[in-house]
Amino acid sequence: MSDTPVRKIIHIDMDAFFASVEQRDDPGLRGKPVAVGYAGPRGVVAAASYEARAFGVRSALPSVTAMRRCAELIFVPPRFEVYRAVSAQIHAIFADYTELIQPLSLDEAYLDVTANRRGIDTAWATAKEIRARIFEETGLTASAGISYNKFLAKLASDHRKPNGQFAVTPDMGEAWVEGLPVAKFHGVGPVTADKMKRLGIETGADLKAKPRQFLAANFGSSADWYYGIARGIDERPVDPNRERKSSGSETTFDRDLTEPAEIEAGVLRMADDVAAWCESRSMFGRTVTVKAKFADFRQVTRSRTRTQPWREADQLRRASVDLIRSLYPLTKGIRLVGVIVSNFEREVDISMPLLELER
Repeated sequence: MSDTPVRKIIHIDMDAFFASVEQRDDPGLRGKPVAVGYAGPRGVVAAASYEARAFGVRSALPSVTAMRRCAELIFVPPRFEVYRAVSAQIHAIFADYTELIQPLSLDEAYLDVTANRRGIDTAWATAKEIRARIFEETGLTASAGISYNKFLAKLASDHRKPNGQFAVTPDMGEAWVEGLPVAKFHGVGPVTADKMKRLGIETGADLKAKPRQFLAANFGSSADWYYGIARGIDERPVDPNRERKSSGSETTFDRDLTEPAEIEAGVLRMADDVAAWCESRSMFGRTVTVKAKFADFRQVTRSRTRTQPWREADQLRRASVDLIRSLYPLTKGIRLVGVIVSNFEREVDISMPLLELER
């Protein structure tokens, strides 16, 4: 028998963070469909309120598409300085409960509360108290997932959104994963989910049934990760010092594109998405890379590095378009484009007895 205590991990995820801040600060927006971003032919939705999501409006959606889905949609320009200030308030609350905080973005983080700094009876009660304090001090709601590892905690935080929490205990973790669609798994994107579906993998149970050799043959270096999470296993620690090395966004087109204007519109949407991420986290990189996948699945990248970080969205947009244009003239259609920023220079850092996991 191991004497190592079961870890107690909480994943806190703010509810529609950017849009909720705007609705908090402008009572006229409350209860209405709100998109943070810019309207116009080349605009992109950075965030959407729950009222807007009911119409199918999501982040990274082109603004013109969002307006078609919801004619009453209200666009609000982003105020990243305000979001950063609110995020700092939230992280200060986290610090009252643990030193082991791993921010994923301005609006979500992992907390390892295995060491019970405040002497609260359970991890469930700890998450509840944190959420109550966030609401009291910021006027915003948060959802929480509680479990014995990061993978399950992140899945659990989605289970009672918005303004709820859910726990996955050690005795239920493996069976709970079996019943979930793999498309919901963190680390399984749309392209991988489609590939898994073609291989007959649609649920956690389907993934668990595949032997390790099968996963290695089809998913290479990701095989061990998929093998583990299908069994509710994730040994990754909550790492307060983890630095993100890059940020990227990509899209797969409905059809193979050959027209430069259509391809470049896709690149611009991805550049805007990445620029918003960089701005929201005050993390700016010196290298921009454009990725393109052709109809025959051949993939190419083009990069540009400079001495100063790409801080302005317009600069990033121009550089991304210049890089995709270096692939012209095309001999095959393009099915996917992506934009990645790397070589970050971070400007602003947002920085006992054991708990029982059960309620």
